[in-house]
Amino acid sequence: MTQRAKIDTDGSGAADTGPPVVHRPAGLTSAEVAERVARGEVNDVPVRSSRSTTEIVRANVFTRFNAIIGVLWVIMLFVAPIQDSLFGFVIIANTGIGIIQELRAKKTLDGLAVIGEAKPTVRRDGVAAGLSTSEIVLGDLIELGPGDKVVVDGEVAEADSLEIDESLLTGEADPVVKKPGDRMMSGSFVVAGGGAFTATKVGREAYAAQLAEEASRFTLVHSELRTGISTILKYVTWMMVPTAIGLVISQLVVKDNNFKDAIARTVGGIVPMIPEGLVLLTSVAFAIGVIRLGRKQCLVQELPAIEGLARVDVVCLDKTGTLTEGGMDVTELRALNGNDETYVRKVLGALGESDPRPNASLQAIIDAYPDAVEWRCTESLPFSSARKYSGASFSEGDGENSTWLLGAPDVLLNTDDPTLPEIDHLNEQGLRVLLLARATRELDSPDLTADTHPTALVVLEQRLRPDAADTLSYFADQKVATKVISGDNAVSVGAVAGKLNMPGAENTVDARHLPTDREDMAKALDENAVFGRVTPQQKRDMVAALQSHGHTVAMTGDGVNDVLALKDADIGVSMGSGSEATRAVAQIVLLNNSFATLPSVVAEGRRVIGNITRVATLFLTKTVYSVLLAILVVVSQVEYPFLPRHLTLLSTLTIGVPAFFLALAPNKERAKPNFVRRVMRYAIPGGVIAAAATFTTYLLARHYYTGTDALGAETSAATLTLFLVSMWVLAIIARPYTWWRITLVAAMAAAFLLVLAVPWLQDFFALKLVGVTMPWTAVAIAAAGCALLEVAWRWVDRRFPA
Repeated sequence: MTQRAKIDTDGSGAADTGPPVVHRPAGLTSAEVAERVARGEVNDVPVRSSRSTTEIVRANVFTRFNAIIGVLWVIMLFVAPIQDSLFGFVIIANTGIGIIQELRAKKTLDGLAVIGEAKPTVRRDGVAAGLSTSEIVLGDLIELGPGDKVVVDGEVAEADSLEIDESLLTGEADPVVKKPGDRMMSGSFVVAGGGAFTATKVGREAYAAQLAEEASRFTLVHSELRTGISTILKYVTWMMVPTAIGLVISQLVVKDNNFKDAIARTVGGIVPMIPEGLVLLTSVAFAIGVIRLGRKQCLVQELPAIEGLARVDVVCLDKTGTLTEGGMDVTELRALNGNDETYVRKVLGALGESDPRPNASLQAIIDAYPDAVEWRCTESLPFSSARKYSGASFSEGDGENSTWLLGAPDVLLNTDDPTLPEIDHLNEQGLRVLLLARATRELDSPDLTADTHPTALVVLEQRLRPDAADTLSYFADQKVATKVISGDNAVSVGAVAGKLNMPGAENTVDARHLPTDREDMAKALDENAVFGRVTPQQKRDMVAALQSHGHTVAMTGDGVNDVLALKDADIGVSMGSGSEATRAVAQIVLLNNSFATLPSVVAEGRRVIGNITRVATLFLTKTVYSVLLAILVVVSQVEYPFLPRHLTLLSTLTIGVPAFFLALAPNKERAKPNFVRRVMRYAIPGGVIAAAATFTTYLLARHYYTGTDALGAETSAATLTLFLVSMWVLAIIARPYTWWRITLVAAMAAAFLLVLAVPWLQDFFALKLVGVTMPWTAVAIAAAGCALLEVAWRWVDRRFPA
């Protein structure tokens, strides 16, 4: 059976008179394509999933703190032994690790992006084939169907009830009907019908090219974690600059010390103020998260999405393609009102043939009822999520003409129709029911559904995803609310949710009865879990209503009717087999089409957030005590107690090495907001106590030791106190204890004892405990500091809960 040509395509201007024949433009020839490629008229917009290698290196190397530390390192190389310059080598190693991990993440992302890349159908030499968007040239003829994204600007060449959604560009929600000659804008997408358009602008000239490139770029911005760390670093800089100036003046001008020693101790005071490894560890944690998820065929198109999904407290699910698999099976055909089943089968076969791009429901009908070749389609109305039905007009081959509709029974039938109770009974079993009805009006009639004649019910069985029940159970255990938002019949959707033991499945709402007021809608959403007969615009409104109540919302979907809601949700998750438009706007694409991958993404995000919060406390405690020690030294007019080598050793053992392991460890703790507050409420008291205990030991040692080597002994005693208090901070941060966490803390303590016990290490780090009284006094002060630390942090937990 051939489809009716609604306009003449041969340029003659004559209307079709005989049997309709479709004349399709053949598209460009191979020679024309080669000519355009030679002229550079290619769609060369670099849509990337990740930063370039140059950008990665630049972002990791050229940072404000690397510049500060680099200058100080160069100074130290000239004025002090190599051991006082170790901090510079540590920064080089850290930067190298960051670059390597992000390059690994880039490789993973780029590989997945190629797998998940949509390939528009381009007609050349009369043959249609999928091509990469970068292979499209000016003048190419690009075919379109429901869910396809318009990848370049163009002009409509063919249109079969073609409806385009341009809301992502114009903000206008209503689909625009396109006819031959109309303009097409890149960034829009097809919601119904089909057709083809000729590319008139490609590459960077296309309307949405810059927007598309920017939206798909791998980025580390727009996340609470990154924003919080940037805020902290800004305040650290403000504190550091005046403190460092005061320290320089006090050590170089006020004290009449050896010049090189004064320089070394000044640098020793400035370097630990910089939380140089914090940004690195955040980047590494994110990068490793991308790599881990990549192994599970999960493409993270925007890096903060890992963090965002971990913060989600409501997940909105589209039933089809998420809870159920895409395919369906026709299980029953019930003829109504005495209609002949054989004739009904012919109608269904013709309807199936009338749509060149059938959805899952129609595909099941096509599989069950082959086309009746003697029927000819004269006009068609593709399925639309807003309408909830499709239709077609036929010439039946015996002189009869008929118009048929296929869609949602509760949309096509009157509310008092006697067939509805029978349909409700089927819906309660979780079956999808479509109504075949004969229309009495033309397809373009505004009241097409009036006075229809119900002819048959088509009963479809949906295939439940085997992993959906476990995934829903996971979210319930994690206190993440799940809401099923579907265009299908509400009772049927509720039955499917019930089969999967979804909490609240019994609370089923027909979205046609939902209030339009945002506040009232939000209350209804909070109280119920399953919603049916939801229009695409309603999905968008429901996401906004949930967000208005302070919820962080994730939306999953695979169909074109999900695009607007996916875009507006905090996190959009698309199935890899979903429409091109949904994959384009989603932050996360599940290339394996498995809803069961979502818990892995949530777990990865929680690992990153929870662990970075832990290690940020370690880094910022060091920053606080370093700034306070510098201030106390300036006020007291004494030598700064530490050389750079001492603080390099302490930072490595109490922060650097432990933080690396803690940042990558498993962590299932639910993500909490207010990152800066949660970190600083521990870092400030921890830093104050560490600084007070260390400076007390230092002052006591200054009164206790005398002689030419007194400063070395004083430094060793102060270092012992600071190490013990810092170790206690680490021990608290490492809770709850596991065997490897205990081993980690014990190994760091053993490494410090090794330095104190081995003579050449004592000399290398200038650490030698002199006598018995002062070292044990240092231990006692540290013990008091540790006890005070426990009390202070428990008080903070009660007084300033997270």
